[in-house]
Amino acid sequence: MKKKIRVFFGIVLAAGLLALTGCHGSKGMEAFIMPEEFDLTREYEITFWAKNDTNKTQTAIYEQAIADFEKLYPNITVNLRLYTDYGKIYNDVITNIATNTTPNVCITYPDHIATYLTGTNVVVPLEELAADESYGLGGNKVLFDSPSVSEIIPQFLEECSFGGHYYALPYMRSTEACYINKTYVEKLGYTLPEELTWDFIWEVSEAAMAQDAAGNYLVNGQKVMIPFIYKSTDNMMIQMLHQKNAGYSTEDGDILLFNDTARELLFTIAEHAQTGAFSTFKISSYPANLLNAGQCIFAIDSTAGATWMGTNAPLLDISEDKLVEFETVVMKIPQFDTEHPRMISQGPSLCIFNKSDSQEVLASWLFMQYLLTNEVQIAYSETEGYVPVTLKAQQSAEYQDYLARCGEDNEEHYEVKIKAAQLLLDNVEYTFVTPVFNGSASLRDAAGGLIENTVKSVRRGQKVNDAYLEKLYEDTRSLYRLDQLAGQSGSASSGKADLGKLPKTAVILLSVLAGAWVFIIIYVVSLKVKQKRNE
Repeated sequence: MKKKIRVFFGIVLAAGLLALTGCHGSKGMEAFIMPEEFDLTREYEITFWAKNDTNKTQTAIYEQAIADFEKLYPNITVNLRLYTDYGKIYNDVITNIATNTTPNVCITYPDHIATYLTGTNVVVPLEELAADESYGLGGNKVLFDSPSVSEIIPQFLEECSFGGHYYALPYMRSTEACYINKTYVEKLGYTLPEELTWDFIWEVSEAAMAQDAAGNYLVNGQKVMIPFIYKSTDNMMIQMLHQKNAGYSTEDGDILLFNDTARELLFTIAEHAQTGAFSTFKISSYPANLLNAGQCIFAIDSTAGATWMGTNAPLLDISEDKLVEFETVVMKIPQFDTEHPRMISQGPSLCIFNKSDSQEVLASWLFMQYLLTNEVQIAYSETEGYVPVTLKAQQSAEYQDYLARCGEDNEEHYEVKIKAAQLLLDNVEYTFVTPVFNGSASLRDAAGGLIENTVKSVRRGQKVNDAYLEKLYEDTRSLYRLDQLAGQSGSASSGKADLGKLPKTAVILLSVLAGAWVFIIIYVVSLKVKQKRNE
């Protein structure tokens, strides 16, 4: 009987190991190997997924870049696919990873790439490509003026390093700015300080809530006034925590968001939401629309959104009859400590997806490099409040002339747009980025969700107290599955709560072993029963 059991166990275990091997082998691709030469005799067709809102100028820049690149490399055809939202790009990439139909080159964010990396060799690490003497950055066989590694802004390049590799190159960079209706600030009896503080914004916002007997707000004479509106509440929470040196997350993926400092911030936000002095884009409306209609005083949005801000904005989204004349000032986001300002660095990056054909990957790399040339970098940065990511472009005579002509017109040299870009150029040293890991995108959403849900609850008449926030923390952890991430904990001071989820292969192996023992026990019992019946 013992021999039969050993044979049976061996069969079950072998079947399990075969299943394990099959599962592992079906996931991912072989690692990319750099070709010695790029084969110019072959034809390549690559896809480029990019994000664009309604800015036709940006679309034209993509199309021109592709046309110019294809003249240099007539054997490479680039197919452009435009999206209106980075989230849609992210979702489509995740879907296409399973079918090996990812794009070749994609505009995305490091947080998203970290999730793509859960598939084996899905995204190509760029060290070998970038350092190649022939086809790397500034390579001697590249058919255009490619920037060298040293010509990419170091802080921007470092943002693309995570998981032990550089998985992306920066494409454009922005930060957040506070767009201010200076006319209304002064009408309320205040003078803008050299550096904004949170206390100043809250005080002015509350003062702007005064109304007359008919219900009109005194500052604008209208029935609507939301003095302070924030576009990206995830950035709001992240920057407030960073400014206070409070926890958010660690490089290893420890979740530190649900701490006492965040709780204090939410109480303050709830207080001003209660009076109507504060709201968010998701709850109320796009900040620029309210600002331009004289229904907002402090609008915080990306510097890339500067072309929508102000009376003379080239990309107005409201009708002329609703437009209000006012002086627009662009300032850094409010700070808790003006001596040590902290502001987030953000903006799209570029990554390459792995393919079975290494020559196709190299063709994709060449196109990705082309997007960092002065022609593309300067042209794209001039459409909105982005800044080029290379020193080569920033220090060029063309770009310096563009900055110097600030306010010359309300189109290409729109004052608010150029001042927003200059804000980042002058403050790169004060910028920061959040740690990138698998799940960091969900954590970012959770940070914004804390603010959004708090403001919504206040508007519904709910009381925001300790009990409310405890439940909000619990619900947020569950909604964004943060309790499944390695290092999830309830306080900023604790370390890793556990070792995280086991790898899928380990789960399968343990399941097979457990199943084998179950079958062995059943088999032994059945033999015992059979023996007794035969006695």
